[in-house]
Amino acid sequence: MANPVAGIAGSAAKSVRPFRSSEAYVEAMKEDLADWLNALYSLGLPGSGDGFLTGLATGTTLCQHANAVTEAARALAAARPTRGVAFQAHSVAPGSFMARDNVASFIGWCRAELGVPEVLMFETEDLVLRKNEKSVVLCLLEVARRGARLGLLAPRLVQFEQEIERELRATPQVSSVPAAEEDVTEIATVPGVPTRTPRMTPNDLRNLDELVREILGRCTCPDQFPMIKVSEGKYRVGDSSLLIFVRVLRSHVMVRVGGGWDTLEHYLDKHDPCRCSSSTHRLPQQRTGTFSPQRGSPTPSPRPGSPVPGSERRSSRPEVTPISLRSTKEGPETPLRFPGFWGLC
Repeated sequence: MANPVAGIAGSAAKSVRPFRSSEAYVEAMKEDLADWLNALYSLGLPGSGDGFLTGLATGTTLCQHANAVTEAARALAAARPTRGVAFQAHSVAPGSFMARDNVASFIGWCRAELGVPEVLMFETEDLVLRKNEKSVVLCLLEVARRGARLGLLAPRLVQFEQEIERELRATPQVSSVPAAEEDVTEIATVPGVPTRTPRMTPNDLRNLDELVREILGRCTCPDQFPMIKVSEGKYRVGDSSLLIFVRVLRSHVMVRVGGGWDTLEHYLDKHDPCRCSSSTHRLPQQRTGTFSPQRGSPTPSPRPGSPVPGSERRSSRPEVTPISLRSTKEGPETPLRFPGFWGLC
């Protein structure tokens, strides 16, 4: 059986094109999950494009991993999961009824046995028909977190989360660092039970600080967005005391944001006023209120019942004055308006 550490470490040295879209972090996580599943089950899943979801569309690998997590929990006498899944393992075509049944069984196992939050779940059609790859990726990453606590091999991103959690526990005075949604507990072991938690040796093309400087250098503004290195993998951003954790995943620079991850490029696009296209970072425009730019005096509000100039052009239906409010001077000069003949008035 191939060494899972060597497989993942070798994949980390591959050159991957940078992603520019706002969903770049999904592509980075797909690559990490593909390396993780390939190391566990020798699948040969591609990490880019639709090949990742296509390789999982039969549901057999997902159900196989669900049973592996269940066996690890039984070996450690963990509270959950307690039951695995029954699935069809052979002659399953993508999109077939058996494939949908396998995927549905895995989804039910995630809900009932692992207790994965509903916000991280996906539906059968999201995987079988590749409708929502983001939900699939986030769910698999959460399943990987739960399995890592039971001693299973974890993806690089999950190992990064464990490192950050240990650093946060060692420095409790740092309160401005975005923390994960859940605490990642230390992996429990029992004598005589082999664990599958080898550490993956980083083998990145360049060091982290060099990649961060390169990304920051893409902004040519004279006053660049500040990002100061505090320690290895920890930076202070903006004019505040906010600290972020940064890691290198293959050729992607990833930022720990809340309970998930984002690429540094997309993070800067959302927080750097120079790059951000959101209206929240734009300077507020001066409101003119009700002052007229020509006369320099407030525009008098129309009296009740007085027509507003130009209102007959803006409204497609003319305003009808109630009969009880008509002046006696109008007399026969007031045109009669009958329902159903608006277009003739």
